[in-house]
Amino acid sequence: MSKSSIYGLTYEQLTEWLLERGEKRFRADQVWNWLYKKRISDFNEMGNVNKETIKLLEDNFVLHTMGEEVKQESKDGTIKFLFKLEDGNLIETVLMRFHYGLSVCVTTQVGCNIGCTFCASGLLRKSRDLSSGEIVEQIMNVQKHLDTRGDDERVSHIVVMGIGEPFDNFENLMDFLYVVNDDRGLNIGARHITVSTSGLAHKIYEFADKDIQVNLAISLHAPNNELRTSIMKINKAFPIEKLMKAVDYYLEKKNRRITYEYIMLRDVNDHKEEAIQLANLIKDHRHLAYVNLIPYNTVDEHIDYQRSQSETIQTFFETLKERGINCGVRWENGADIDAACGQLRSKQIKKTKVV
Repeated sequence: MSKSSIYGLTYEQLTEWLLERGEKRFRADQVWNWLYKKRISDFNEMGNVNKETIKLLEDNFVLHTMGEEVKQESKDGTIKFLFKLEDGNLIETVLMRFHYGLSVCVTTQVGCNIGCTFCASGLLRKSRDLSSGEIVEQIMNVQKHLDTRGDDERVSHIVVMGIGEPFDNFENLMDFLYVVNDDRGLNIGARHITVSTSGLAHKIYEFADKDIQVNLAISLHAPNNELRTSIMKINKAFPIEKLMKAVDYYLEKKNRRITYEYIMLRDVNDHKEEAIQLANLIKDHRHLAYVNLIPYNTVDEHIDYQRSQSETIQTFFETLKERGINCGVRWENGADIDAACGQLRSKQIKKTKVV
């Protein structure tokens, strides 16, 4: 039986695990500090921890469950990592540079079952969930890469928008969030963390009841059921009415702004009519809504979809603004590398099969 990643334990879980094995409570503070503040690469680097405790940790946990397979660096500073897991599966993690800091986009599943017809992530079906440790380790690997550059840069923001549906891996997602948000470790503020869902309404209720103030984004991509179902099969299970009812509950509980992700597909969902429908859909809580218009990154396997023209995006944007909807256009980072989420992984797997 393979050992699990120590990064999968929250501070409370680590403390309980050590106490159950006769360790003193302060050991958890020591271990946590070595993991997240000093970012060790070997348990034996924990200078103030006794050999018995180190042996206990080595017998039960590992620090590394993935290796770097490919790294692509863009002219704009975006870095896309392709990591190989212990079972041979590949996942993507992306570091993006913004004026407000360094943001990392993490993956939560190997493949995706949501089945959005335009998405590179869904080209390969989900084979398994990532453990909480495997999700945390993506952040640790990126931070350690930054450490080697000697610029004292740190990951300041996280978006859970990589491959997979985060709410379909809910418990591991929550442990990940508690680990990276913990002020004794990486201390990434809850308001600097965003979780994106394709619209699993029942999990939005559950997420609203959790005691953490991270941001919520919803991949909407269409303002009516007919259109949304045609490009996102998840809409059959959670149609817009059911989704918006969950949104109402979330807003009542959290009173926090929701971001609506809207990918711009030429002649599919980018007409002025859809902009008006979208504005009407969220008008009742527009003070807590932000629409993120995303120009589409073309994917070889989805030749039916093309990026909306710039003037079409501008008209859509202006139509929303005229109706009092706060919105913006998110131009992609890393345009000169495999920009679309899941694209690098898909290409690498195809290359391996050809070889």
